[in-house]
Order: sequence, then C-alpha cells, then structure tokens
Amino acid sequence: MKITIIGAGYVGLVQAVCLADFGFNVTCIEKDPEKLRELKFGRIPFYEPGLEDLFRKNLKSDRLKFTDNYLENIPYSDVIFICVGTPPKKNGESNLNFVDQVSKEISKRIKGYTVIVSKSTVPVGTSKRIENILRKKNSQKTYDVVSNPEFLREGSALEDFRRPDKIIIGCRSEKAEKMLKRIYKPLNRPYVVTNNETAEIIKYANNSFLATKITFINEIADLCENIDAEVETVAKAIGLDGRIGPKFLHPGPGYGGSCFPKDVKSLIYQGNKNLTDLKIIKAVDKANELRIQSLFKKIKKITKNKFSNIQIGLLGITFKPNTDDVRESPAVKLAKSLSKTKAKIKIFDPKGMENAKKELPKSIKFCENENEVIKNSSLLVILTEWNQFKNLDLLNVKKLMKKPIMLDLRNIYSKEITKLGFKYYSIGNN
Repeated sequence: MKITIIGAGYVGLVQAVCLADFGFNVTCIEKDPEKLRELKFGRIPFYEPGLEDLFRKNLKSDRLKFTDNYLENIPYSDVIFICVGTPPKKNGESNLNFVDQVSKEISKRIKGYTVIVSKSTVPVGTSKRIENILRKKNSQKTYDVVSNPEFLREGSALEDFRRPDKIIIGCRSEKAEKMLKRIYKPLNRPYVVTNNETAEIIKYANNSFLATKITFINEIADLCENIDAEVETVAKAIGLDGRIGPKFLHPGPGYGGSCFPKDVKSLIYQGNKNLTDLKIIKAVDKANELRIQSLFKKIKKITKNKFSNIQIGLLGITFKPNTDDVRESPAVKLAKSLSKTKAKIKIFDPKGMENAKKELPKSIKFCENENEVIKNSSLLVILTEWNQFKNLDLLNVKKLMKKPIMLDLRNIYSKEITKLGFKYYSIGNN
C-alpha cells in the first residue's frame, strides 16, 4: 500500500513516522523549502520525546521519504492523509485555505481508486467540502473521503499513536473503512465507525469537554482558597468517582497549546453558525481567558503591588512539559502582563526558549538555567511542571533568592517548604 501524507507539521510528521514504522512506504509532501531541507537531513522542526530517533530510523530504512512534488506521488497513492494547518480566524472560524489548496492539487492528479483522509482538525462539513472540490475534476467517483481525527497530546505523541483510546473512522463506504482498518491493524484498538459529520464533531466535543474539566477545577480551586479547603483533596475525591475520572482535574494557570483554545472557539463558532447557543462552552472560553487576570492579581497581592526594584523569576514558558510549544501558553500570557510592570523578569524553560523569544518583549531576560532565574529573585513563579523543577534543591533556592517567596501554579510542592523558611503560595490552598 502506497501512503502519501500532505503536511509535515506536528500531526503529519508523527503520522508519517509511525506508519513507516509499521512497515508502510510513506511519502510526506511538504511545501516549506526550509522545513523540507531539514527533514531530508534528518532533523525534525519541533521537540517531541522519542520522535527524532524513530524518524531517523525510518528515514534510513527508506520507508519514509520527503518531497514537495505532488505529480510524482498523488497518482500512485492508495491513501492520502491531509495533515495541513487550520489556523483560527479572529471570530473562531477555522481557516480552511490550506485544506482547499491541497484538495485541488489532489483532484487534478488522482488516478484509480483513492482514499483521501482528513486528519486535520476541521469543522463539520469539511468532508463534503473536499468531496465537492474532487467532484469538479473527477466526473466518475473513484475516491472516498474519510474523516479520521487525531488525539495526540504534545509530549506524549508516540504513546498516544501506539495506544489510542479509540480510532475514529467517519466514512460513507465499506471499502474506505476496510482500507483504514488495514492501516491501523497493528494498533489493535477499538474503532468508532460513523459518518463523516459525526467524526468531525467528535474531535471538538472531546477537546472542549477536557477544557471544561480544566476550567472547572480551576474555579473550584479559587473557591477552596477562600474557604480554607484543599483543592488537591477535592480533585482526588471527585476523580475517584467512575463517572468523572481523575484526568484533567489538576488546577493550574489555565489551558493552552495549539488545540484546546482553537477547538473551543471553533466549536462556539460552529454552534452560532448552526443556531445553537453553546452556553457551557462559551463560559469555559471566557473563564480561561480571565484566568491570567486572576493570577496577575494574585501576584500583585503577594508583592503588595510593589514591582519597582524587584526581580521575578519564571520557571517554564511552554503550555505543558515535554514540548517546545508556546502557542496560547498561559505562561507566555502571564509573562507579557508582568513585563508591563516595573519588575525585572527572568525566564528559563528546558525546551521553549527560542519559541518564547519570538512572542515576548526584549525587556525579559532569558536565562541559561534555573539557578540564574532564581538568583536575586524576590518571587519565584513555577508555571510549567517540567520534571527538573519538581526536584529543586530548596535550601540552595532559598540561599540564592533575595526573598524566599514561591508561587507554585502547578502545585508541585506543598506547605511543607514553609518549614525551610519559604513563603509559599499555590493554587486552591489557603
């Protein structure tokens, strides 16, 4: 079976590498010349644990190839995965320009029966949109369009690909269904086979529900702070309820990244477009946007609103650990707010520094390690739960800081560190 993947971004590259590792011959089409050159030299354009070694292994085996040429690949492909970006517009609508462009390229060149798989996160109706584009150039139907949404977590992509909770196949023909099941057979995981429209909405419903859990526990954390309760115990207790579960009940600075913010806003847009007022999802979106304001007020209270001549150290800038992604990162948003004060801001992150420099003002100092951030700081804020921040030498931290005050926005530590002389503040604990 000949597989072509269009787009070597996060989703496309993970898909390409893993399918090549299953033994398929995979060609990835990438139009960005700089990215294409790097890939051919064996370098991936983002950080994802374990992916680079697997990528190089399959590149060396010749099962994985990269090109910018549609003509040499599309006519000979059995299955084509569309893995291009769908960036949000200001109103939350997904921009489908890239999907349209590659659909037109495919429509000009397919020969014989071909399965075209929409792997990008796309709104309901995109499969029909692709079918309409294909139909203009192909009077006889020699293709099927399938919706096969991905559920990859950044930092855990290989595990999520190899052991998914479910595989969604939205299609209109048994032949296309069999092709997808043949591809994913090595996974031996449960399938949900449905029509294209249902498959398209599943991804948005899935991510929006997880975003709701995050936002919910953050609001419970705020209440806990005001009533002398402990949010971790609340989260543990409700997580033991089989109807709820413990995942995504971790209080923090809010959700971010390339998926949740975009998908929540897109679902709201789709609701409005289809005369459905999604009140809960709108509230989730609003609450997450206000989260940074709330945390900034917390810092103002800790510092007694005196930012002149103090240094604030920030540990972590990515939206989660084990990635270099800073898109919609709460840490970036909070750093921007703090940069507008008279405080001196220092930052260290194990992987996200280069991407953060593109987002943050030059007044912020980027440090080589955590000790450089900690030294002379009057407030240390933990924003991302990287493993190396979980085992800080606290006695050394206290020695290096001008004032031993910690704001732990990931609840890595506990009030126990007050015994070492720290003033300790966390989320959802008085």
